[in-house]
Amino acid sequence: MDISSLAAINNAYVPFSSPTAEAARSLYSESAFEELLKKTQTAQAQSATSLPTSTPFVPSTSMPIDKNSELYEMCMELETFLIKNLIKGMRDTVQKSKLIDTGFAGDMYEDMLYDEYAKTFAKNANLGFAEMAYRDLARYL
Repeated sequence: MDISSLAAINNAYVPFSSPTAEAARSLYSESAFEELLKKTQTAQAQSATSLPTSTPFVPSTSMPIDKNSELYEMCMELETFLIKNLIKGMRDTVQKSKLIDTGFAGDMYEDMLYDEYAKTFAKNANLGFAEMAYRDLARYL
């Protein structure tokens, strides 16, 4: 028994074979398409009603930023933290020589140095992480 005879017996779609005209009509009929379309539309309608509706966030660059507020200070700390992790990731890619062992104190000093680098970058580089976080969080105040 070959694939084409199975298609004739079951009158259904068989992969990698050309369907008979009768099987194609049953598979691709308008009623089947309309039924599938209705199912899709009802599923979309149900999913649209089940999702919570909220106001989409549109970032506004015209929103004033109070740089003396506690929220902005926390956002600056967040930006500093992100920059420090970025610098730490870059620092970890550099191979260190074992010729001179800096020890615990040297590692601590290097970490404090990179903390200060991150603070300086956050203050002067104007990357915009703090402003973006401030505008996003200020909506909830």
